[in-house]
Amino acid sequence: MSTPDEDRQALSRLFQRRKIADRDHLFAALDTRSRMTVFRRLSPMGYLSSYSHAGRYYTLRDIPVFDPDGLWQHAGVLFSRDGTLKKTVVRLVEEADAGQFHRELHGRLRLRVHNTLADLIAQQRLGREAVDGEYLYVGHDGVRAAAQIARRVEMGRALTPAVKERALASAAVIEVLLEIIHGTVMRLDALDVAARLVARGVAVTSAQVEEVFRRYGLVKKTAPSRSRRSRR
Repeated sequence: MSTPDEDRQALSRLFQRRKIADRDHLFAALDTRSRMTVFRRLSPMGYLSSYSHAGRYYTLRDIPVFDPDGLWQHAGVLFSRDGTLKKTVVRLVEEADAGQFHRELHGRLRLRVHNTLADLIAQQRLGREAVDGEYLYVGHDGVRAAAQIARRVEMGRALTPAVKERALASAAVIEVLLEIIHGTVMRLDALDVAARLVARGVAVTSAQVEEVFRRYGLVKKTAPSRSRRSRR
């Protein structure tokens, strides 16, 4: 039977090699099928479970390099510095000066959180208010929630329906480009970029971000297939 120190070394080697691991990898590294043993060894090392993939994956706390939203992605698996999806959603909503719509949270978290939001509302950890035909999620504290709603309404008034469909003002275009250049997004996705900018108080829609992508040639283009004749 291995000692605790030997088990820690085995886990360290596993995460150095893989960065993330599921339970089968952990069982194999420790040569056990006992969940209790695995988590008894993991706990002193400090670990996080993924908020995607039903929490199936694990990593050590000192491995992720989190983005400005406190999120990290590896091999398509998503982690948060907060540990759980619910804690992450609460933080992102409470930190956003204008609250968050579900579509904005979806863009930032890269998964749908309808059920999570419903649970948080039922648990009175978040509030919500109908704004422009969709629910705006805000902090549970009444003063903070009122400020978030007021800011969102103000942003909505600044964008008339006609303006929302037209190109952005130069200052907002610069904000979009800076968001991309500074590497605060993991992928070139209009919904993701728009959600991050809205969280910073920049009035912008995903359609407008897509227009910036097109204007500056940032849209991925599929390379034309080469025919047999063209290879000659």
